[in-house]
Amino acid sequence: MDFEGDFDDQVPPSFDRMKNVARDVEAKGFNPGLIVLLVIGGLLLVFLVGNYVLYMYAQKTLPPKKKKPISKKKMKRERLKQGVSAPGE
Repeated sequence: MDFEGDFDDQVPPSFDRMKNVARDVEAKGFNPGLIVLLVIGGLLLVFLVGNYVLYMYAQKTLPPKKKKPISKKKMKRERLKQGVSAPGE
């Protein structure tokens, strides 16, 4: 019933396969998932930096936004709220 002596010189097949896998990983190069991640990350980074650059350029070159004109009705209402009588009343 002593089984240890029978298999001393043999390596289990699962461990033997792991040695071959370790050699293949070094020879393959980059992981395809890593390449996809780097490409998508790079495109996202370029997009964000480009948007920031365009925003800064627009802030410097575009004229300030014009204010909407206030209607006479609103002006009259504001003056009445402040307690100043509107002219002509």
